[in-house]
Amino acid sequence: MSAGHELHLKWLGIDTYQEAVIYMRRDCEVCRSEGFEAQSRVRVTRNGVEIVATLNVVDSSILAPHQAGLSSAAWHQLDGHEGETIRVQPMPPLESLVALRSKIYGNRLTELQMQSIINDVAKGRYPNIYLAAFVAACAGGRLDVEETVALTRAMVNAGQRLDWGRAPIADKHCVGGLPGNRTTPIVVAIATAAGLIMPKTSSRAITSPAGTADTMETLAPVDLDLPAVRRVVEREGGCIVWGGAVNLSPADDVLIRVERPMDLDSEGQLVASVLSKKVAAGSSHVLIDIPVGHTAKVRSPQAAALLKTLLDHVGRSLGLTTRIVLTDGSQPVGRGVGPALEARDLLAILKNEPTAPGDLRERALMLAGALLEFCGTAADGTGIAHARQLLDSGRAWTKFVAIANAQGGLRQPPVAPYTHPICAGSSGQVSAIDNRLISRAAKLAGAPSAPAAGLDLHVMIGSMVEPGMPMFTVHAETPGELEYALGYLETHPEIVTINTP
Repeated sequence: MSAGHELHLKWLGIDTYQEAVIYMRRDCEVCRSEGFEAQSRVRVTRNGVEIVATLNVVDSSILAPHQAGLSSAAWHQLDGHEGETIRVQPMPPLESLVALRSKIYGNRLTELQMQSIINDVAKGRYPNIYLAAFVAACAGGRLDVEETVALTRAMVNAGQRLDWGRAPIADKHCVGGLPGNRTTPIVVAIATAAGLIMPKTSSRAITSPAGTADTMETLAPVDLDLPAVRRVVEREGGCIVWGGAVNLSPADDVLIRVERPMDLDSEGQLVASVLSKKVAAGSSHVLIDIPVGHTAKVRSPQAAALLKTLLDHVGRSLGLTTRIVLTDGSQPVGRGVGPALEARDLLAILKNEPTAPGDLRERALMLAGALLEFCGTAADGTGIAHARQLLDSGRAWTKFVAIANAQGGLRQPPVAPYTHPICAGSSGQVSAIDNRLISRAAKLAGAPSAPAAGLDLHVMIGSMVEPGMPMFTVHAETPGELEYALGYLETHPEIVTINTP
């Protein structure tokens, strides 16, 4: 490669989330000699490490002609240092784009085509515009069953895979759509206290105000690498970590990057996302919770039945044993909606505090009991009682503390400095709570990126209210985010429906 392709790194401190971006002067030798334009895809190399980045062109003096900047994500991928030399080359055409265009026009993808696309996604070769095109082309029921199997298998093959050398290896997942439904850490604590092996890898939030990884991160480190995960599981029998840090199904985390701003989590991609992570984590038995409700992600029993069939079929195709549980999704669960507020609730349950939310406690016990029976740790019909004994006795709390400490240390979740109650305007009985509007309000308050932000619920369906009585409280980390959420709530009074006498 000619010296004209060499540039010196300058730190710019630009956060593009997870997208690799390189910044170069329009008049630099590399851009002129290669004919690079804004949005060109280029290969960037430093000391033998190569990444693919999207070019953003600079016309100001922020960079000299011999310098290049990198987004924070690209900088960390290359382990960059100020002043070091990098080399830049054109990116050859991607063969998988032929398959992507075919899918955009409504054609089926073969297993080889799906693998080609996912390999390029996992290797960072797709810019956000290609990722968005793929996500949109597969949404709205445009993936058939075999394409979903192919997508799931491709996502597993694109990353690392754990093998624990024993069975059963338990896992539990909720498809989401229900604010505050943070049962997983409680289930992990109970299951591992019962002697099950449960290496739980979780995603961050996609369309919700908090994912399990977001909530757990307010209590303990979750960005563990594979050796650390193995150490924690071998020591304590389980873990609760972020799947993106361990390179299990890495393409899924890249796709989530564009699904989140699109607020899109389609059925086929949901199944592939969930099950690829389970296979990659070495799980053998997976319990899946599908909340069903008018404002949940899965809105009807018919839709739940179709999703159950798809999960079962794809799971069998990849060697998983699955058990699907349909649960009530008519209203939020627990009180907190947002990472720290949900962490507060699950701590109260694990510590057997009298003020702990009973609905979240009972749901977690039901799911933990089903998992104990499913994996053969409890006899049929005794799972809930066994789970309750482990929780009531404090053994589940002891195990949770041990897991958190093994992951780097248990800590207290943060508390938001700004709060504002939303009060009832009339007397009556609460007849409905809109899950989607609750989630939207919590996100506008800053969750999950602001971990202390969200909503604290004070009523449930059936609660009696009087004028001026707080129905929920908005929590925010900044005054601006608080005002943003309150402005949204003023225009959406239907978030809580009250039947007046």
